[in-house]
Amino acid sequence: MATRRTSFFVRGMTVLLAALGLLVVTSLMTADDPWQHPLSASDREEMRKQWDDEIASLSKEVDANPDIGALVSKRGDQLFFRGEFAKSVRDYERVSELKPELDASHWRLGIAYFYAGQPEKSAAQFEKFFVSDDVDREAGLWKYIAQAPTLGTDKARDGLHKYTKEDREPMPTIYRLFEEKITPDKLLNSIDPKLPKGLREQRQFYIDLYLGLWHDAHKRPKEALPYFRAATANRWGRIANYGPNYMWHVGRLHFERLAEQERLAEKKKP
Repeated sequence: MATRRTSFFVRGMTVLLAALGLLVVTSLMTADDPWQHPLSASDREEMRKQWDDEIASLSKEVDANPDIGALVSKRGDQLFFRGEFAKSVRDYERVSELKPELDASHWRLGIAYFYAGQPEKSAAQFEKFFVSDDVDREAGLWKYIAQAPTLGTDKARDGLHKYTKEDREPMPTIYRLFEEKITPDKLLNSIDPKLPKGLREQRQFYIDLYLGLWHDAHKRPKEALPYFRAATANRWGRIANYGPNYMWHVGRLHFERLAEQERLAEKKKP
């Protein structure tokens, strides 16, 4: 784990190819090209086609059945994955109108607000979430992330909710980082190597994702970028079920946005 800390920019990940029974080490980051996408161009094009097809199909269904919240919600997801954040917000808000009893727990709306450039609405949505669920620390993390751009990280930290009930790891440990009670190194070393491989990969995904978000909240894009790239390269996140897979897309989208910003910044250098 010490090597992992000191060589994060040139790190590798062992990916199990079950069908072949082989172990292949894939480079996730090189110092020369830190914004290289971990997914192939063909994979990304295939995903875009799937999203576009789904959006077109769902739009026809929504036009015919505008008050069926499940259809609007599904289209909102596909729009979010496609990076159409404002359109995603509109669909998610419509879901809240159709099912107001679900509004407080609508975490996807809170995340979509953030990426649509509405951090105040994002923070307010996660404040409502805490009232309905005082266990899930991810909502508290996102309130911090949403408040940091306008209030700064010190005030965002001071506004963190106090959770007393147990939550799934690694969320409590990640939360301690945002509270500034532990260091990034401590978080990176928190995964027990004796855990099953799948569980280690799961925890690694969340740690990479939230380390990226934490660094970016502190306006450290160069430090954040490799963590987002690692989260995007994480096989568990890419094939996980609904909620975790949604968060994988969050990491992918944040990586793509940040990588493009850094690429443009490099071009402007004399």
